[in-house]
Amino acid sequence: MPLKQRLHQALHQREVQGLYRQRRTLDRQLSEVRLADSQQPVLNFSSNDYLGLAQSPELIQAWQQGLSSYGAGSGASPLVTGHHSPHQNLESRLAEWLGFERALLFSTGFSANQAVLFALLQKGDCLIQDKLNHASLMEAGMLSPATMQRFAHNDVAALQQQLARHEGSDTARLVVTEGVFSMDGDQAPLADIASLCESSQSWLMVDDAHGCGVLGEAGRGSCDQAGIQPDLLVVTFGKAFGMQGAAVLCSQAVAEYLIQFARHYIYSTAMPPAQAFALCTAVDLVRTEHWRREKLLTLGEMLIETLAPDIGLQVTSTPIKPILLGNSERAMSLSASLAEQGIWVSAIRPPTVPVHQARLRITLTASHTEAQVLQLAHCLNASFEEVTDAANQINESD
Repeated sequence: MPLKQRLHQALHQREVQGLYRQRRTLDRQLSEVRLADSQQPVLNFSSNDYLGLAQSPELIQAWQQGLSSYGAGSGASPLVTGHHSPHQNLESRLAEWLGFERALLFSTGFSANQAVLFALLQKGDCLIQDKLNHASLMEAGMLSPATMQRFAHNDVAALQQQLARHEGSDTARLVVTEGVFSMDGDQAPLADIASLCESSQSWLMVDDAHGCGVLGEAGRGSCDQAGIQPDLLVVTFGKAFGMQGAAVLCSQAVAEYLIQFARHYIYSTAMPPAQAFALCTAVDLVRTEHWRREKLLTLGEMLIETLAPDIGLQVTSTPIKPILLGNSERAMSLSASLAEQGIWVSAIRPPTVPVHQARLRITLTASHTEAQVLQLAHCLNASFEEVTDAANQINESD
């Protein structure tokens, strides 16, 4: 099939399936935003800016100071002329805070995950991943030379069975899980997984993109909360830190190995030193401003208490509060109904989530007020009833 025809066919099919994705343009990242195609402000309950740091005056000032001191760009990859003193300071600060020998910076969490799996794994190695791991991890696993296996989501017994198949062999094994799962908001049983990895002499890697900054003592994340230290920890700065980028926390040997062999690191321009300078401030804010995490807990409890029980909100201890709806059309209808009332909650559909697991993904941030969360709850109660009644009428007519 000619390429042009293939593209048109794929786009048409996605539209017919109700899975077509579209971008929305907004003015800036706040709890209340203005969209380019509307004059009315909307409450934003779809942001990953969990601690509300993206518009923090201290962080904005740090960015400006970093730009004045170090310029706009890094100039090259880290191994050429791209590694500046703010990068080194940020790596040292992260390693000290999270309890690792080294930290290595990447421009995105996607590239950090792929760099680790591509560089560390070889043919004959065994990679075992939670079935709901992020797309960057799954894609890296499929493309790596290792043999990838998947275990049922958060199922420790299933993981134990897979590890038992390699008992007594000298096969290198790496188990990978997320600390907090981005679409469900639930947490991995990290203590049990770490115990299995230790007893089977397997390495453990945790992607804590949605946990670091929100959970644990001083925001240290899921692993700190579970009382474990994995062999590899990936943290990203596009969520609770209010910025962008990522870091791999690891041993001295792993850091040096990645510097030598991780192509995503070697051949990518380093993040701007001004960004690394500002991220040092972000780390300090995450560590010290405990009120932000406390507010998230308060808002979460308020949402749970105010929503009608039949809505089926998934109770989590994280800012991610999904409402499982199953049907993509139903998720889109509920999202559209909320939008008409000035509330932005994204409908998440396949392939981002499994088939028949479409949902609304509500995310709370420390920038939200109690009044805004109550408004969300009351509008959801009304919209859910309307959408449910409409769906029932359609089913009866069929």
